[in-house]
Amino acid sequence: MAETIDLTGDGGVLKTAIRKPKADAMAPSDSFPLVDVHYEGTLAETGEVFDTTHEDNTIFSFEVGTGSVIKAWDIALKTMKVGEVAKITCKPEYAYGTAGSPPEIPPDSTLVFEVELVNCRPRKGSSISTVSDEKARLEELKKQREMVAKSKEEEKKKREEAKAAAAARIQAKLDAKKNQGKGKAKAK
Repeated sequence: MAETIDLTGDGGVLKTAIRKPKADAMAPSDSFPLVDVHYEGTLAETGEVFDTTHEDNTIFSFEVGTGSVIKAWDIALKTMKVGEVAKITCKPEYAYGTAGSPPEIPPDSTLVFEVELVNCRPRKGSSISTVSDEKARLEELKKQREMVAKSKEEEKKKREEAKAAAAARIQAKLDAKKNQGKGKAKAK
């Protein structure tokens, strides 16, 4: 069972990993504060879906740490990496509080989000060094993918060569058995 982490220390924002990211996945940072997410939000009390990007397959984008989303998201997304899917449970004080967000979200509602961090990006107009660092990182990832593809291709070639060698050995044995009976004519 996946471990639930209390991100605020008071039970206000709980995170449970549903799908872990790759080890080298990027996380939001000062250089890459813009995030793209897929999510589905439900009311903890009823399980009713109040918002989702899955129905129309849209991406929701925002800048982490600026207060443009509920507090729980600013807190939780800072701990995630690209490719990660997590269940985020938010107490009212980290979501919409005593006011709620009528008519979908009643006052004092605990919310549960399933969030996938799709991408992290730099701000528009960020420094050239940040963009060039990202290009270098992407180029390195491309090289790694190419090396993995080449390695897989080499493994496939070795398997095919091994199959061909095995087939040749079998054929040689069959030919040997076939020729074994020839030349042993009965003497008269």
